[in-house]
Amino acid sequence: MARQNTVFKEAYNRYAVALRTDTALPSEPEIAAQLGVSRSTARAILTRLSEEGIIRWNKRQKTVLRQPTDRDLFPSEETDSLHDIIERSFMQRILADDAAPGMQINELELAREIGTGTTSVREFLIRFSRFGLIEKRPNSHWTLKGFTREFALELADVREMFELHSAAEFGRLSRDNQAWIDLAAMRDEHLAMLGDINERFKDFSVLDERFHLLIHRASKNRFIADFYDAIAIIFHYHYQWNKTAARERNERAIHEHLDYIAALDSGDQAAIEKACRVHLRSARQTLLQSLPQIAESA
Repeated sequence: MARQNTVFKEAYNRYAVALRTDTALPSEPEIAAQLGVSRSTARAILTRLSEEGIIRWNKRQKTVLRQPTDRDLFPSEETDSLHDIIERSFMQRILADDAAPGMQINELELAREIGTGTTSVREFLIRFSRFGLIEKRPNSHWTLKGFTREFALELADVREMFELHSAAEFGRLSRDNQAWIDLAAMRDEHLAMLGDINERFKDFSVLDERFHLLIHRASKNRFIADFYDAIAIIFHYHYQWNKTAARERNERAIHEHLDYIAALDSGDQAAIEKACRVHLRSARQTLLQSLPQIAESA
């Protein structure tokens, strides 16, 4: 039940922030497909939106009365999965100002900090260790090997190879593929965030992760999907490492995403590759600039 509740709250937030006043909403099956949830969850989302006075729901007609405010949304601590909570705590620890190569990470301490069992923490660390940032030591200890300039560049190179392939595959999808509906919804979410950028620019990292994951799913390549976990974690958190000009940086990235989405929607492979390369080039620069120890040696 707890897992189902988390799914509902996360999907509710995701759907609510993209709503536009006076627009008509699609059917429950279409909403369910768009969000990747069950029809019962889609109905629960509509029920809450109606109860909160955000939509008017009269049988098959559903109209948006007002745009939701932050008070209408569930807080992040209620929408995060256990994996997300462990990931966030782990990344905050290794990206702290005093974190340095050789720093010890103790499974028990991390589990106590999060309020969960050591098994879940150990499983996460084992899975993450294959990317070379941490190394297992005896007695439930791990050692931080350090996020070096070389690691960042290698990660950016791999991301570029994977995403250029995935973006090309996305452009070749048949027009009846669910991905096109998801892409249209993603465009609406970007526009909604852009319209309220002063208040919502800090939310961009989550949207960024979901956008690129949507593109990578088009590759239908299990190795790309698996390795993207590491890419997503690093590029997701790099937006939080350096707060300098965060609003301007995220606004620029949103515009790049919208250009990217337009290129994907066109199906023009040359335009897709160009938009992809432009955005990934910016992401690489931002990644390097976000870490002081990397920026100093760049």
